[in-house]
Amino acid sequence: MHILIVEDEERLAKALKKGLELKGYAVDWLPDPEKARSRILLYRSEYDLIILDLMLPGLDGAQITESVRKEGVTTPIIILTARNETEHKVDLLNKGADDYIVKPFSFEELLSRISAVLRRPKQQKPVVLKVGPLEMDMATRVVRKGGEEIPLTLKEFALLECFMRQPGEVLSREKLFDHVWDFNSLSWSNVLDVHMKNLRKKLGTDENGDQLFETIRGVGYRLVGEVRE
Repeated sequence: MHILIVEDEERLAKALKKGLELKGYAVDWLPDPEKARSRILLYRSEYDLIILDLMLPGLDGAQITESVRKEGVTTPIIILTARNETEHKVDLLNKGADDYIVKPFSFEELLSRISAVLRRPKQQKPVVLKVGPLEMDMATRVVRKGGEEIPLTLKEFALLECFMRQPGEVLSREKLFDHVWDFNSLSWSNVLDVHMKNLRKKLGTDENGDQLFETIRGVGYRLVGEVRE
């Protein structure tokens, strides 16, 4: 999952970025609201969630939210606000925010809000993804193959999630980088190939001895297997 944090308070932003990265998210941070608005509009399909501070200099979080919604951006937005009045919260939701969290807040509360918002898609996403012999429990973040738990690193889990949400589709290297690594990662490096090699080694083959991943030369990778109920 790829998250954008828009926060001008550097200490808070760095703490959130570090904490979220330790939980396996790819995180970008921008302190400038105008640059953030441009980034959101230009790369609207690359972010799974936006965490937006309300009190930004110049263009505040509510204005950014209202503006990008008018431009057709549907990425979930959580606004960080110091105000707790009901009317204020209603106004934020009316402007297009998916949720808000009142400062000061605990990191655990933010994680809970993120999980809740990401489970609230346009089309309902299952809590447990099942493709071929693989099962991925999004609530417990456990992956099983044929009922046996497979230990994965945070990046391996994030990569596999991309494939299991789009089984049978060829995912380009660029798309995988956009969703698993932050904006500053070098998409031409071999880090993706290393993680894919490790993922293949851990997951092995299906019941017929066939590889679970297909390499599409010059493009990317595809997860082979049928979606199970």
